[in-house]
Amino acid sequence: MRNRDIDIIKNMKTIEWLKAELLTNMAYLHKTLVNNEDNTKENLEDAISNVILQTYILGKRLGLEFEDIDSALKENIKLNLIEEHKIEKWYGDLSKLLDYLSSR
Repeated sequence: MRNRDIDIIKNMKTIEWLKAELLTNMAYLHKTLVNNEDNTKENLEDAISNVILQTYILGKRLGLEFEDIDSALKENIKLNLIEEHKIEKWYGDLSKLLDYLSSR
């Protein structure tokens, strides 16, 4: 088997593993939200940051650049602002997130 074949197989396995990790972290987030005793700031931060981390790394393994993911995220936020997403109407979270992302 050639090295290229091994690299492709390794990347495919890595993608599958990352997808499973993402699902595991999403399940942990749901479990944390359901179990009030586990619903601490640290547990929520851990769960949400793991979901974000896994998503970025999965995107990278799928051939996306981190900068392109950030750019797509900003464009998605802008589109939702134009479409007057309910979260923006109710809380202003989208414009706050866009400001935060633009300032980094």
